[in-house]
Amino acid sequence: MQEGDGFFRKLMRDTASVVGVDSRPLLLAFAMCAGAAAYLSVPFEPTRLEVAAFFGAVAAMFLLVRWLHRSDLTYALAVCVFGTVIGFSAAALRTWRVEAPVISAETRPVMLEGWVANIEPGEKGARLKIKVHSIAGFPADQQPELVRVTHRARLEVSSGRFVRCWVVLRPPPSPTLPGDYDFRRQAYFQKLGAVGYVQGRCRGGVLGAPDNVMDQAALWVSAQRRLLASYVNEAAGERAGGLAAALIAGDRSFLRTEDQNALRDTGLAHLLAISGLHLSIVGGLTFFLIRRSLVLIEPLALRVPVQKIAAVVALITCAAYLIVSGASVSTQRAFIMAAIVFLAVIFDRAAISLRTFAIALIVIVLLQPESVVTPGFQMSFAATGGLIATYEVWRNHRSSRERVLGPIGFAWASIIMTSVVSDAATAPFSFFHFERLSPVGLFANFAIMPVVTFVTAPAAALTVILALFGQAELGLRLLGQSLELVLNMTHYFYNLSPGVIRMSVPMPPLALVFLSLALGAMMAFAGWARLLGGAVLLAPAIWLWSTAPKVVLHWSASGDVFIADTQGMVSRLEFVDGDGLPPLRFSEAPDREECGLQVCEYPSFSSLSITTLGPVEQKKKAETEQTPDTLRIQILRAGEASADLTFTWGEAKDAGGITVYARDEDLYVVQLQNCTERPWRRCSENGSAQPSGGARDYFERLIRTAG
Repeated sequence: MQEGDGFFRKLMRDTASVVGVDSRPLLLAFAMCAGAAAYLSVPFEPTRLEVAAFFGAVAAMFLLVRWLHRSDLTYALAVCVFGTVIGFSAAALRTWRVEAPVISAETRPVMLEGWVANIEPGEKGARLKIKVHSIAGFPADQQPELVRVTHRARLEVSSGRFVRCWVVLRPPPSPTLPGDYDFRRQAYFQKLGAVGYVQGRCRGGVLGAPDNVMDQAALWVSAQRRLLASYVNEAAGERAGGLAAALIAGDRSFLRTEDQNALRDTGLAHLLAISGLHLSIVGGLTFFLIRRSLVLIEPLALRVPVQKIAAVVALITCAAYLIVSGASVSTQRAFIMAAIVFLAVIFDRAAISLRTFAIALIVIVLLQPESVVTPGFQMSFAATGGLIATYEVWRNHRSSRERVLGPIGFAWASIIMTSVVSDAATAPFSFFHFERLSPVGLFANFAIMPVVTFVTAPAAALTVILALFGQAELGLRLLGQSLELVLNMTHYFYNLSPGVIRMSVPMPPLALVFLSLALGAMMAFAGWARLLGGAVLLAPAIWLWSTAPKVVLHWSASGDVFIADTQGMVSRLEFVDGDGLPPLRFSEAPDREECGLQVCEYPSFSSLSITTLGPVEQKKKAETEQTPDTLRIQILRAGEASADLTFTWGEAKDAGGITVYARDEDLYVVQLQNCTERPWRRCSENGSAQPSGGARDYFERLIRTAG
């Protein structure tokens, strides 16, 4: 018995050691992410009193545990609970702070006046984000602060310019597929109160800058970014100018659509996100040049630590680049980590570690908790944390590996390891949000990233040096040539690839939670607990994913019907014209060939078949009948025990989309609520759509076959 007790105590000590002092910042950061995600996901809106009481009670509990300090394991659990409450409260505070007017229904053509805050590329034309000055027919207290409109005509205005446009506005669209990207929620936190399109062309106005100093500064920065992007696009060359502008100024509007598709489908889209690579070039080069220049001044070098002066200048340079590049979430993360590195140089501390990563994560959650549920945040931090954790293990065994592989072999092994770890860390989030993965992504990264590191990065550094002497165009031409090589290699792998790997079964949100916990355990824990924790948490994620229902059919508010074939792969059928948006998850589903008959039948998995009117019959019905019941979709199950489901376009349009899932012998019909009691999905004031008690985000209708 004593031996058993001794073994148990030893196991508890070992368990406590892996969640000791070094792991607490990571545990706190991960818990804050969980708390923010929980707030954004719950179907009800907590009151301010409830949030304050919850925070106070847990804070008191945490202080009590810290005062007692029974064990490292108990304290680590208290840190996790307290971090969850901090993240939850931070998200609630952010929600209350950014509340702004949102239009409740589609408008007729109205005159919009405002300042162009940003220009983004879009499939149907440039997307203008406009800081609103006035909208005809809207009282001042009901005008959105920002709107985003699609400009289909030739664009003759630029960022920072005051414009007048005839526009049609509508509320930001809600997701129509469970688990799909919630654009309305992100629009709420950006104070984006309406989306729409321009009728004709936006024209410049004569009104000056806004009265608010912060708005003036933001518009000035936006205008300078646009000028910089235009200059870089022209100087770097026609072929690679768009990519150079995206890398330097964070402006992707000059990047060709075919280049964007190739970068995305080869797993190289991370090159477009201004992140660690770009900040390391800017900050590292500044630090190197300033330090080497000051060393040449002997009286100064002998009396002052020049590396600290260089670190201060590099930190200021990185802050300026953060502002110029647009300050996306990945750029903020990279800046925070770069700032910690340079502050470590100033205060003589260790620079890169998981503690640095945890601090960056905590700061982002406190500043922008809504970003926790976005793919950019998740993939950026997953790749960075995985690489740092791997780097720490790799560094501990560097001497032995370098002795076996040699310096060159060790360098190539490090590059391969970087590609493998980054792809593995981001794969779960890519599958969840996009249901796709590039089969050549690992090989493309392995081949192209050395070019970026050893050719493009030095070319960018040379561009900065030449810019100091007024010869930036020469440097940009060299940078453009290196990026042409990157694009040519990207298209080679893109053409070589058989296509992206698409998943027939959508990943359930709970499976992503377990995969995220597994990744976090492999970062936070040490030794045997790292592998054991990852394996234990990976098992339920795989089980949940393997048993999840498959999408049989989704009738989108865009009018498109997305149908699963006999293998469960979804393709798109143009069925009827609608005003809504298709799900992001199916945005690149291939088109299905129309049958050309009066009635078309499309076989699906589990002996299901989907029957629709043919395209010719659809047009006849649409021309002769204006009722919403003219276009029909039927789902049939073959055999004696059959389930016959019929949906009409009127039902799909009113519901904003209908989805049918299948699992075993059951069919689930899921319709998302267009409105809930959450601030970003509130029902319109006229009461035309009311939430179902606010307790559920959707309703399910279950049809079971006989027997």
